[in-house]
Amino acid sequence: MRLPILTALLLAAALPLGAEPWDDTVAAARGQTVYWNAWGGDERTNDFIAWASDQVEAQYGVTIQQVKLTDTAEAVARVIAEKAAGQDEAGTVDMIWINGGNFLSMKEQGLLHGPFVTDLPNSRYLDLSPGSAASVDFTVPVEGYESPWRLAKFVLIHDSARVDQPPMSMAELLNWSKANPGRFTHPAVSNFMGSTFLKQALIELTPDVAALQEPATDANFDAVTAPLWAWYDELRPTLWRGGETFPENASVQEQMLNDGVVDISMAFDPASAAAAIEKGLLPETARAYGLRGGTIGNISFVAIPYNAAHKEGAMVVANFLLEPATQAHAQDIGVLGSFSVLDPARLGEAERAAFYALPTSPALPTLEELGPTLIEPHPSWMTMIADAWAKRYTQ
Repeated sequence: MRLPILTALLLAAALPLGAEPWDDTVAAARGQTVYWNAWGGDERTNDFIAWASDQVEAQYGVTIQQVKLTDTAEAVARVIAEKAAGQDEAGTVDMIWINGGNFLSMKEQGLLHGPFVTDLPNSRYLDLSPGSAASVDFTVPVEGYESPWRLAKFVLIHDSARVDQPPMSMAELLNWSKANPGRFTHPAVSNFMGSTFLKQALIELTPDVAALQEPATDANFDAVTAPLWAWYDELRPTLWRGGETFPENASVQEQMLNDGVVDISMAFDPASAAAAIEKGLLPETARAYGLRGGTIGNISFVAIPYNAAHKEGAMVVANFLLEPATQAHAQDIGVLGSFSVLDPARLGEAERAAFYALPTSPALPTLEELGPTLIEPHPSWMTMIADAWAKRYTQ
């Protein structure tokens, strides 16, 4: 039943949706190849982009050519170099998967096309109210200069065969680790997942959460982070190998969970446990879960450089990525498992049906079980926390 629903919705997406300006955009886009600069380190994401290319070519006559990056800064540097050379048209970068500091850098330098998001017919499915996850990128207001396309959230993963009642907060995690010494650890703080773990703890433990939405300063850093360090001072001796060494990344920690070395791991993908079970990388008793007060989440965005050669094609692709059928396809745990960026309250009955028909897994938490999405702190907090952690625990 699921495939006919998705097929019907995707066919509907090919019909004219918006006012005349959008029809003009679609007409101008036909025949264009959109050079989408996107991180190429994940096979499932690469496969999804290839699928999207097939879809937009069939529906709009637009082709996607993925330019696989190892670092988003590569694409940003290319646009900066083109501007310095006076290449204000026919740029080589049409669209970038971008977030955080890279978006802020391009926005401040006037390197972005837009605002364009509200010109996309499918933006009607987004919650674009001030402060919403779709309107803020690492505390930076989006203001229509980038469009959402996938949602990621921090989760813990436990082996339910060994842990009956997993800890549901950072305070409970400390107590659990004290009672089960050596059975928990986290990736190195120099790694994205290790730093995210500390950010999650900071949000839960600090008495001044509002301060995290502003840049960290020497004046407020110690007071805001004092509860984090007090908590971590107690946690560290209970960690695997006494907190003297850490797994390199989340994949290594996942392997440790599979091997029974630890009982809890972590990910920034609620579907990661279900996908790992299918691949034989985790036991069938593994379960992903959110914490009681919610967990850090962030939306991945796409932006269009100011000098993109194929702006119309890029807008068509951005709009396609917001199509409910596309979002449902991406949420399939056999595809990406990325939770939708759309506001469920804005979906019609048929559009919701595509999500209800998706395959599920005992390892996959529901939206209700994941709880609220906590907004990322300003990037400066993580920079200072990583430096402070290194000074406290590695020197």
